[in-house]
Amino acid sequence: MNLSRVKPGVREETPVSISEKKKKNKTTVPPLEDYLQQRDYLGAFTLLEFQRSIGEKEEHVDLWIGYCAFHLSDYKRAMEEYKSLTMKPECPADVWVFLACALFFLGLYQEAEEAASKAPKSPLQNRLLFHLAHKFSDEKKLMCFHQNLEDVTEDQLSLASIHYMRSHYQEAIDIYKRILLQNRDFLALKVYVALCYYKLDYYDVSQEVLAVYLQSKPDSTIALNLKACNHFRLYNGKAAEAELKNLIDISSYSFEFAKELIRHNLVVFRGGEGALQVLPPLIDVIPEARLNLVIYNLRQDDVQEAYNLIQDMVPTTPQEYILKGVVNAALGQDIGSRDHLKIAQQFFQLVGGSASECDTIPGRQCMASCFFLLRKFEDVLIYLNSVKGYFYNDDTFNFNYAQAKAALGNYKEAEEVFLLIQNEKIKNDYVYLSWLARCYIMNQRGQLAWELYLKMGTSSESFSLLQLIANDCYKMGQFYYAAKAFDALEKLDPESNYWEGKRGACVGIFQLILANKESKERLKEVLSLLRNSGNPQVEYIIRVLRKWAKDNRVLLS
Repeated sequence: MNLSRVKPGVREETPVSISEKKKKNKTTVPPLEDYLQQRDYLGAFTLLEFQRSIGEKEEHVDLWIGYCAFHLSDYKRAMEEYKSLTMKPECPADVWVFLACALFFLGLYQEAEEAASKAPKSPLQNRLLFHLAHKFSDEKKLMCFHQNLEDVTEDQLSLASIHYMRSHYQEAIDIYKRILLQNRDFLALKVYVALCYYKLDYYDVSQEVLAVYLQSKPDSTIALNLKACNHFRLYNGKAAEAELKNLIDISSYSFEFAKELIRHNLVVFRGGEGALQVLPPLIDVIPEARLNLVIYNLRQDDVQEAYNLIQDMVPTTPQEYILKGVVNAALGQDIGSRDHLKIAQQFFQLVGGSASECDTIPGRQCMASCFFLLRKFEDVLIYLNSVKGYFYNDDTFNFNYAQAKAALGNYKEAEEVFLLIQNEKIKNDYVYLSWLARCYIMNQRGQLAWELYLKMGTSSESFSLLQLIANDCYKMGQFYYAAKAFDALEKLDPESNYWEGKRGACVGIFQLILANKESKERLKEVLSLLRNSGNPQVEYIIRVLRKWAKDNRVLLS
């Protein structure tokens, strides 16, 4: 704002009148100037409102009320005051840019641009139009207003904020550090630097920078909130919530402007608790609210709702590209859509192949996901191996890592990684069960695969697992469990050709018995399995087995 924060416009007074006023006001409230010097905008606002209500007005009282309301984040009230002023014939021309700023912070970007266009050219107007060009994704205008920026603090801070919003975090840090070298008392810039480091995933560095600011401003809402977010990334949700506890208890007006942000972050810290109540109203207030609501729906397996929320969003940050890729991949797998899977692969490749993200952990995960969808598992492992040290206890990472190992035939290591997973939702997923069963079988532990099947209820998935066990055990010469699986399949679908598989498996068991690689006692179970079939070939096979048992003194009863 162009209004002075410390010296409001007042009528010139003689030394006598000043002296008389001081005597008169010894027991009255402090003058407006004192509140503004202390940046007590609530106190100033209250004083101005009171004076206006009793008819004792400061000069430019409407401007000052709008100014205070703006700095209290009450942008609606500021807008109303400035709009009222624009209707007066003596309205100062600069009011239009003040109104535009209030409209901007209310998210009314088109109206803000119209109001700004009515204001005389000024550095503030240029900065505002610079930000509006970014909001409208108008690169031509953005560069035009960028060229008008000067090497002054306000303009450089504006440029840094645009760098931040375009994910150019290092460029923003460079500007903030340069300004700090010239103005060491600009401690608030420490928060901006810490926020950039947070976005770069340097959470420890962010904490160190933030600590300097918190020493002088221990009750800062923004700083404490960022500290909590760092704790969430470094430790867990409980640690983050503990950091917010003091902030949540604050009831002053200074907390009001951030209450939505705090409520939003608490949902994240609590693993999505209350997401459906808190996040929807914040979608157009906090950019991350939509993304976190999408994540919540994904975790609830409501992929379609997640897609509905994100399908029209034009991604601008790596996180948005990644999330849009994840949603398209999930939906593509759910409904068998190659188009969605292709879109997901393209989003992952775009992030993983970008110069700014290719060497980051999310960037490498994106390339792994891209190759996973393309079924190029050797490339998947190249990228996952490069970051696995960061994800030893991450169940989702281990799930994907184990699948890639198994797809390349490395069943021993794949089994070990599958068994590291603790998440019950993943462990009950058919993809997990089928891959683990295959690993067991390929590692000559067919019994464990059979036990996985026995724990499942009757369903199409258990039927599919039976087919996998039957065929894989047969292929690996584990004929006993192949025979049991084919027998179960034959009972479920008598009209099929599962008899042929069971017959081959039973004969395979007999061959293993003859080679002393299987216990002779298995022959009794083989006969029991054969009797379950109505096929006419059964009697001939049973006669042969009985004759051998008699000749070799094997008891079958």
